[in-house]
Amino acid sequence: MAIRAKTMTTTTVDQPRAEVDCTKVQGRRELRFNTLDEALGDAERLVAAPNVRTLGNYSLGQLLAHLGIAIHSSIDGFPGRAPLFIRLIAGRLKGRFLEKGMRPGFQLGKKREGKAFPAGVSPADGLEQFRKAIARCRAEKMTAPHPAFGKLTHEQWDRMHCHHAALHLSFCVAD
Repeated sequence: MAIRAKTMTTTTVDQPRAEVDCTKVQGRRELRFNTLDEALGDAERLVAAPNVRTLGNYSLGQLLAHLGIAIHSSIDGFPGRAPLFIRLIAGRLKGRFLEKGMRPGFQLGKKREGKAFPAGVSPADGLEQFRKAIARCRAEKMTAPHPAFGKLTHEQWDRMHCHHAALHLSFCVAD
């Protein structure tokens, strides 16, 4: 997923700013989560911090809501599939993504971007959405096809969500 975060404190919501090329961002945190509980703990620390800067194009609230949306979608299904050429390439890279994680810079189309990263979400509200999604994936199986990778097991989805959270939260720095 694309990383787009807006510089902010934990008490505000979206602040306008020029688009950032996330592949060139310096100062990201190095994160690796083995469980979604670890990701949730990091998110809770960020929301509790007196000041958080995000180094990409989205706010902390948007990033946390996005992570929650992705988990819900892995249970309920996604609204569409990636184009065929992306699915063909992604199928060959699925093992690498599951093992090593994700790199910044993936761009969603503008239409999907607005739904995947909802505007006006406070950090507290985004955290609550992320919490609810994690609780739900403990009670229900994540078996919906991934838009690019296709069929994933519940365990593969869990691994993918840990990598996804590490990628997005790496752009959030508590001062």
